[in-house]
Amino acid sequence: MKMRRLAAILAALTLGITSIAGCGGDTGKESGSTGGGAEESTGASGEGASAEDDKSPITFTYYSADMRNDSWDNPVAQAITEATGVSLDISYPVSSTGDPSQDVALMIANDDYPDLIYSKGSAGSLYDAGAFIDMRELIEEYGPNIKKMYGDQFEKLSWSADDNGIYQLSYAGVNGEVYAPGTWTCAIQFAALEENNYDYPETLEEYEALIKQYLEAHPTTEDGLEMIGLSLSASDWHWLITLSNPAGMIGDAQPDNGSWVVDEDYNVIYKHTSENEKEYFKWLCRMYDEGILDPNFATQTDDDYIAKLAGGQVVGILDPVWHFAQAEAVLEAEGKYSQTFCQVPVTLHEDQKSPALMDQGLQVGYGIGISKSCKDPVRAIKFLDYLCSDEGAVLYKWGVEGVNYFVDENGKRYRTEEEITASKTDPDYSKKTGINNYTGFPNYADGAVDENGNPYTPNTKETIIAEYNEAEKAACEAWGVELVSDIFPQAEEFEVPPYAPLWAYPVPQELTNIVNVLNEISWPGLVKCVTGGQENFDANWDALVAELEANGLEEANQMMTDFLATKLPQE
Repeated sequence: MKMRRLAAILAALTLGITSIAGCGGDTGKESGSTGGGAEESTGASGEGASAEDDKSPITFTYYSADMRNDSWDNPVAQAITEATGVSLDISYPVSSTGDPSQDVALMIANDDYPDLIYSKGSAGSLYDAGAFIDMRELIEEYGPNIKKMYGDQFEKLSWSADDNGIYQLSYAGVNGEVYAPGTWTCAIQFAALEENNYDYPETLEEYEALIKQYLEAHPTTEDGLEMIGLSLSASDWHWLITLSNPAGMIGDAQPDNGSWVVDEDYNVIYKHTSENEKEYFKWLCRMYDEGILDPNFATQTDDDYIAKLAGGQVVGILDPVWHFAQAEAVLEAEGKYSQTFCQVPVTLHEDQKSPALMDQGLQVGYGIGISKSCKDPVRAIKFLDYLCSDEGAVLYKWGVEGVNYFVDENGKRYRTEEEITASKTDPDYSKKTGINNYTGFPNYADGAVDENGNPYTPNTKETIIAEYNEAEKAACEAWGVELVSDIFPQAEEFEVPPYAPLWAYPVPQELTNIVNVLNEISWPGLVKCVTGGQENFDANWDALVAELEANGLEEANQMMTDFLATKLPQE
């Protein structure tokens, strides 16, 4: 055990930005196996088990790699404490990049852990160190709501084919519907679409033409600010979400698999070497040379980037909603609806389909686990089970009844116009209310309903349509659709992959180490490809690929292909 822990310490110290990239397993051993988790499932029948409804005060320490820096003092948190007796003392990454590896390495070195841990991509190191307890037996005895939430996907929570222990509950919403792309797409101001008679682009060529057309007509904003065709945020870890990840979705027309592209035979390659991505980055290079791409994309801070979006200065972006939503909240609050962004189904080539609405199945690998240091695992699993209960799920997603929502004569939950407006225009809404505020918690996805058909979240097809702003309503009317996302290829047009998103899996540490190096090379290398001039693009690209090859590219491709093979259904 000492040797394994030492190895885990060294492995954790090498973790890099892979945990930020990108977000089932097979069953194997009997449930009593602890595998790479704690040597003993401490407390599975320990103190607290005899008190079926123990609500005495207890504070669990909780490490969240989410970087939100939110405390446990909002109304939703207080209501959870009232229902369970549990309070959380929350800590976050010390690294400014949000990389949890430093914290995880320290935990492993000291062999001392918070009670509950959401570590994102560092889960593999914690597992190797024996930091997590296997929750399977605890769930069987105390977790009926956990089993209900995950339903027929419950066994996908198993760690691996060799260890069917459950060490984490998935952080991703389950059993829902997709009403809007939650991942990387091209997006463009509604104003540009309106002036183009709502003829939306489906290829990069059309997207480029629409941006240029709008820029020519509107060189400045109404406030006199210079309009920018495209902007990115690539001076820190956000390069992964605005420079790297869109290349896979748009260039390769692939769903979000983090650093990887998977072909139809399940062969995997590091994505920044694909021919389609080469063509995509060559397009970005031309946009830079022509002055369409923000000349400061690689040096501006993320705050600078968001401020430009919030000021209505940027026509087009390559970004997920969760990143640019704070800018849209400002625009909504100011009534500048036409300057908000419409996601459009753009791909590199006409014969590709945007996979933005594809269902990739249950996302396993990222989630919350109970550590071997937990002071009361039974109370901890009961706390997690409460979050999965109808009462807990509604509280977390809707808020406090009589304050954030109400119930009509038919037993249906609803929100007032004032509450809806606050949720869309106040950037601190979640922090103030506690609604959907703690990444890592198990939860139901939008569109999931209880046994009475009542939605677990406020976001249903009907409420989304009702809450559309003026620009969204006008676009839907012009297109003759109900949802803005109806212009995308729909989820049923794609098969659900027989594996989870690759970015979420805890992969072998050796592979993580190589990918960290590949990413460290790709970040400046891609920036150079984009900014180095069209005449130098091919040479810069070839130099980037050569450096990747010299630092383990082929080995990484083979290791990831072999790893994926262990996750595929066995014949």
